[in-house]
Amino acid sequence: MAARDAFSGYHPAVCFLYFVLVLGMTMLVMHPVTLAVSLGCAVLYSAMLGGRKAIRFQLRVVLPMVLLAAVLNPAFNHAGVTVLAYLPTGNPLTLESILYGLAAAVMLAAAMSWFSCYTAVMTSDKFVYLFGRVIPALSLVLSMTLRFVPRFASQMRVVREAQSCIGRRTEGGSVLRRIRNAAAVLSIMVTWALENAISTADSMKSRGYGLPGRTSFAIYRLDGRDRAALAWLCACGFYLLCGGLAGGLDWHYVPSLGGAAVTPMTVSFQLAALALCLTPVAVDAAENRRWRRTRENSKGEINGV
Repeated sequence: MAARDAFSGYHPAVCFLYFVLVLGMTMLVMHPVTLAVSLGCAVLYSAMLGGRKAIRFQLRVVLPMVLLAAVLNPAFNHAGVTVLAYLPTGNPLTLESILYGLAAAVMLAAAMSWFSCYTAVMTSDKFVYLFGRVIPALSLVLSMTLRFVPRFASQMRVVREAQSCIGRRTEGGSVLRRIRNAAAVLSIMVTWALENAISTADSMKSRGYGLPGRTSFAIYRLDGRDRAALAWLCACGFYLLCGGLAGGLDWHYVPSLGGAAVTPMTVSFQLAALALCLTPVAVDAAENRRWRRTRENSKGEINGV
């Protein structure tokens, strides 16, 4: 998934703070409205970044996991006061356990969608830029890990095609033959991964990575636009933190459903969560409007000439 939206062009600190806030809100707040807002905005932003590929990921990976989590929770969690039926094992099936499983599934889906957006926006160079001087070893390991997964998948396709050309297909033939061919592909991939890791480590060591006083080139500069975005994100995060501490985002599923009452204050907390999650979408929409206006003005000046 290749990020080409306007929000990806902001300073890495802005992008990182945004994902910290939305992921923290998603995993710490179990209010159904907040979870719905987080999931909807995550799916929308993921579709903006990846298009049809992101939608296929939502349907093939996220949706089955959501359904599985929603179905499994009532089978093991029987807390709640509203008994709907009794399972063959004699345990009660409660409305609260079903709704809690659905909420947990929505939280899982939203977190996965936000992480897919994170990997598209926060590239390895941005992460190393932010944490290369503070935690050089850990930042290098994390950036290599995030970069390793897509490279490993791409290299595996190349190796499988090469092995198929010499008659070592993993799709046809007997089970024993397929296992033997798959083991050969796995052995090649393990060797490739170890050699790649050693060469990368030697390259970084020869360049003095992590040594005191080492300088590095960076194209990122914190300008006025980035400062305004940081102020906006900090304001939204602080307001949501106050709402959480004041109980305005509380919600419990067991033993009975309940939470913060619907008041203008609690509604404002949900609107703040919506505004926070929609920040990249709003930035991209404003950038598109500005671009269309510039094009129209340019065409008008050309026609006038």
